[in-house]
Amino acid sequence: AQALDRWNVATGILNLWMHDPAEVAATHTRLQAAHGGRFLLGIGVSHAPLIDSKAPGTYRKPLAATAAFLDGLDNAEQPVPATDRVLAALGPKMLQLSADRSRGAHPYLVTPEHTATAREVLGAGPLLLPEQTVVLSEDADFARGIARDWVRNYLAMPNYANNLLRSGFTEEDVTSVSDRLVDAIVVWGDEQTILTRVNEHKAAGADHVCIQVLDSDPSALPLEQWRRLAPVLN
Repeated sequence: AQALDRWNVATGILNLWMHDPAEVAATHTRLQAAHGGRFLLGIGVSHAPLIDSKAPGTYRKPLAATAAFLDGLDNAEQPVPATDRVLAALGPKMLQLSADRSRGAHPYLVTPEHTATAREVLGAGPLLLPEQTVVLSEDADFARGIARDWVRNYLAMPNYANNLLRSGFTEEDVTSVSDRLVDAIVVWGDEQTILTRVNEHKAAGADHVCIQVLDSDPSALPLEQWRRLAPVLN
């Protein structure tokens, strides 16, 4: 219980197309007041196929849309300070916006090499909080099977596919969801193998690595895996 009182909690991420900046700012103020300033607002521009499937033509100029949303947070009756927000950034322009107008970046579906590139763009000050997906299993077929199904869903989103192409993967890697790509995005193995990947992100400039655990049942909470990983990662 005492540890819970010290945890910071972040949204990862709040979809800016689905929320009004003034309402977000007011909610942010209430959460910070209620929980001692331990809330970090993660904001993202989402993906054209998701947004346009419900309202065709809505998703336009993601960088400008993100900047406009930040303007709304700045100009709200109860503004959200730049130090209380981070952006779900992948490409260099969004990473630069993260450095200029937020506390940092929360990249998703990335490699330690991307973390190094992101740190170069952000510079020394801003937070860099990449996500790392893991499968706690040493069975290659089992682990890659789970990981490949998970990665394939995200590759339908152009933002992720394009970022992986920028990161040096080929069209064939992306189209086939190759072992090379799967192993780079999802680390599988024992606790020490997962710790090694986390440390690679930290060595590349990450301030914190957000762990997402996959299991054969995507609807179940991976409590056993969390309990095995916690003492190693801490």
